[in-house]
Amino acid sequence: MIQTIDGVQTIPVQIPAVGVMLEGDLAVPPDARGAVLFAHGSGSGRFSERNRAVAATLQAAGFATLLFDLLTAAEEREERYTRHLRFDIDLLIGRLVAATEWIERRPETVGLKLGYFGASTGGAAALGAAAERPEVAAVVSRGGRPDLTPDASLFAVQAPTLLIVGGDDRQVLALNRRTMARMRAPVALEIVPGATHLFEEPGALDQVARLAREWFETYLR
Repeated sequence: MIQTIDGVQTIPVQIPAVGVMLEGDLAVPPDARGAVLFAHGSGSGRFSERNRAVAATLQAAGFATLLFDLLTAAEEREERYTRHLRFDIDLLIGRLVAATEWIERRPETVGLKLGYFGASTGGAAALGAAAERPEVAAVVSRGGRPDLTPDASLFAVQAPTLLIVGGDDRQVLALNRRTMARMRAPVALEIVPGATHLFEEPGALDQVARLAREWFETYLR
């Protein structure tokens, strides 16, 4: 069912990938200035409250957003027991690339500059997909695992990349710093003081949303 709230039209969509259909929500504000695809981490999906909060900030700034499930419902059920897909970065990259090809053909978003917002393992998927789709103009990673991006993909990324990490998420912060030193694309690291991996502390997610908005406003103009 299509919904319109504050002028933003949200459309339930199905995205074809290899052998599967992925469920998603495409939100398009009037006169959209760009489109951002969200790649969530393992155990999460298009209903992630954190990603939806960031998406709402981007929509208010004039960006279309696509939140979608990287796994099917059946895969999610199986994953609870086997955990065999959460670190299958090549699979996640392939599905994000499929969503990119799909959104480029949608009449609501055709011709818009594209960006990726990845969280946790979705950060690795976003960088890997950006390497395959050089038209992607910017990448933001929240508490991401860019260290899981295949080396060849990491070196091939051209899109300006922002890595956002909580100051108290020490292991992930160290991994981001090491990966940042290996990247050839323009890359910046923003540390949210006092924040842990899920940015659950008061005001932490607001900082993430602001930093993401500013990054996409710079590179999706």
